[in-house]
Amino acid sequence: MQKFLIFIFLSVMFNGASANDVTVADKLKIAMSADSRPEQDRVRDRNRLPVETLAFFGLEESMTVVELIPGGGWYTRLLAPVLADKGNFYVAIMTDRVEKNIVGRDGFENNIKITARNAKGSYDQKQRRYLLDMTGLGVEQADMVLTFRNYHNFGTAARAAMNSAAYEALKPGGVYGVVDHTRRHMEADSPENRRRFDPVLAIKEIQAAGFELVDYSDLHYRADDELRYEVGRKTVTGNTDRWTLKFRKP
Repeated sequence: MQKFLIFIFLSVMFNGASANDVTVADKLKIAMSADSRPEQDRVRDRNRLPVETLAFFGLEESMTVVELIPGGGWYTRLLAPVLADKGNFYVAIMTDRVEKNIVGRDGFENNIKITARNAKGSYDQKQRRYLLDMTGLGVEQADMVLTFRNYHNFGTAARAAMNSAAYEALKPGGVYGVVDHTRRHMEADSPENRRRFDPVLAIKEIQAAGFELVDYSDLHYRADDELRYEVGRKTVTGNTDRWTLKFRKP
């Protein structure tokens, strides 16, 4: 963290600006260029557009933010330093890899809080989806809950539990941001679309939890993704069409 703060200080000094002039976008770009960031994360920047995506959701440095199912921590490495000074940052649900590989490491000593440790995900071989046993996120009055490319991994009951937990964790007016790979509307399950999700169904489910749909973005629209193939195929991976939806708790 000390190196990160020094880097910010030098950056604003050389640009003739005060620390108050450093925007969220500036901080994200600094985090993106951090030496500790894996090269495999950097190569995905052009595709995932983190600065633009988080701007769409309305990220501010003073917010309390919860990231659900952080996976390997691609967004975790960017969100934690941005929120370190003025905000609060939590990760929740299936956080094992983040805890092992990021939390406590250089630059991430005290800026990531683990919550909802009681939440347990288990894989159902028959459904080929994760089940989720949880009672809540353990956070109140959060400004934002985010999850990226995870919604498709869970069964119907698990998605409902996750959406409900996000709703309860947010303050009125709080934002729930969800991104996932696009599936054709009402298309039946198949081996090729298992890791895609129908955005219309996602909207219906998330609204059922009490949320209002605020906006959608075409940041991750890909005209050349025919929505026919598994997202891991070489011809598709890294270039899938993804829906990007912004919800609000009334």
